[in-house]
Amino acid sequence: MNCENLKGFIDKVSPYAFGEKNTNGRLGSAGMVDLSRAKSIKIEKELYLEAQNRGLSLSELLELPEFDPSPAGSPLDAFERQLALHGLRTGGKNPVTVDMFYQAAPALMPEFVMREIRRGQNMRPELGRLIASTSGVGGSRYTPFFIDTGATDKKLSLRPTAEAAEAPAITVTDQANTVVIPDYGLSLKVTYRALRNRTMAQFKVLLWYIGYRLASDRVALAVNTIISGDGNNNAAAVMHTDVSGTLDYEDMVKFFNEMFPYQPNVIVCHKDILLKVLTISEFKDPLIGFKFQTSGEITSPLGAAMVRCDEVPNDYLVGIDNRFALEEVFAQPLTVEYDKIIERRLEEAVISESVAYAKIIKDAAKILEVIWS
Repeated sequence: MNCENLKGFIDKVSPYAFGEKNTNGRLGSAGMVDLSRAKSIKIEKELYLEAQNRGLSLSELLELPEFDPSPAGSPLDAFERQLALHGLRTGGKNPVTVDMFYQAAPALMPEFVMREIRRGQNMRPELGRLIASTSGVGGSRYTPFFIDTGATDKKLSLRPTAEAAEAPAITVTDQANTVVIPDYGLSLKVTYRALRNRTMAQFKVLLWYIGYRLASDRVALAVNTIISGDGNNNAAAVMHTDVSGTLDYEDMVKFFNEMFPYQPNVIVCHKDILLKVLTISEFKDPLIGFKFQTSGEITSPLGAAMVRCDEVPNDYLVGIDNRFALEEVFAQPLTVEYDKIIERRLEEAVISESVAYAKIIKDAAKILEVIWS
């Protein structure tokens, strides 16, 4: 498609990309969206570099006051206004092709890729159920807190303190060993020939899948830290079922009771243990069956969300109090090689992040092991 035909195409589709245009050059049915500030911004590689130096995504940078912040109630954010400005419809009826996107605004592609990968990550919400907090750090190593709960828990109960007596204390120090935050990378190798005539709606699905797989891998990393610890002698304690090869209602109740004062509000296990839990006769609650049939959500009758993770050993049931068990730390959030995506048109681009997990309170997670006979 030559430039003249492309301009005609954009003129044709842009009124329908995010709503009908009115006489003011704003988008009507999608809401009143003023594109005047968006027009003044030139998206290029240097803007990605500025965002990276500030620790922001391009979308976050565009929302800053000096660029194009979204007013309250705006139906489009700053990046979506850039798409609308260039007449780029990426979903719905008649989305543009990858080639049309590149011809109209190639510098928008890296941020589009990132946004859709993140959307794919959000399709695996189980990761959020495992984590108490998420934070960024400035280096490749992180020192977690050590919270001394063993010697002080019983002494910290609320009680009168005599005059001049020492108040109950909780001791918090640094852990003895730091946690290394490794780099993880995934290379997206795809020929432009294979992509150019695909619609952006088709391309989105590929990006969602990448994000979904990345999130699944992070679930496995998080659970491995819960089970094995973060290198500070804080692996989860293990208790066993009463009878070899069986898992029954009494085992579950004892396990929940042993975790007190923590509440195992999430259970993570291999598919084999998941099957055993859901077929315990006391758990065959019709209300739970109804919830699973209507929403697909697996919920334990003891009040814990069930998360399947087949990287967990098939004789482990991991109970987690997700308010206190685990933290997630980033040295580098998810990024893509924006220059390669712009210049080489996705021939080969690396998607990378630096992330690690650390235990917060050791006893906020325990393991129930089924000894197979």
